[in-house]
Amino acid sequence: MSSRRSRSRQSAASVITDEQINDLVSKLHQLLPEIRNRCSDKVSATRVLQDTCSYIRSLHREVDDLSERLSELLDNTDSTQASIIRSLLMQ
Repeated sequence: MSSRRSRSRQSAASVITDEQINDLVSKLHQLLPEIRNRCSDKVSATRVLQDTCSYIRSLHREVDDLSERLSELLDNTDSTQASIIRSLLMQ
C-alpha cells in the first residue's frame, strides 16, 4: 500500500495547472521570432506550439546545412588548417 501512496503523491506533485501551462505558452510566445513580431498579443496555445515545432525544425535544417558547408570547407582546406579548425570546434 505504501507504493500506492508514493505514486499518488508523485502524480499529484507532477500535475501542471492551466495557469502554469498558460505561463509556459506565453514564454514560448515571447521566444519565437515569427510570433513575437506579430501585433496581436492573443495567439492560441495551439498556434504557439505549432510555430514552436516549425521553428525547431527550421533550426535543425539550418544546423544540418551549416554542418554540411563546414565539412565541405574542411575537405577543401589543407590538413594543418583543417586540424586547427576542428580542434577549435571541439572546445
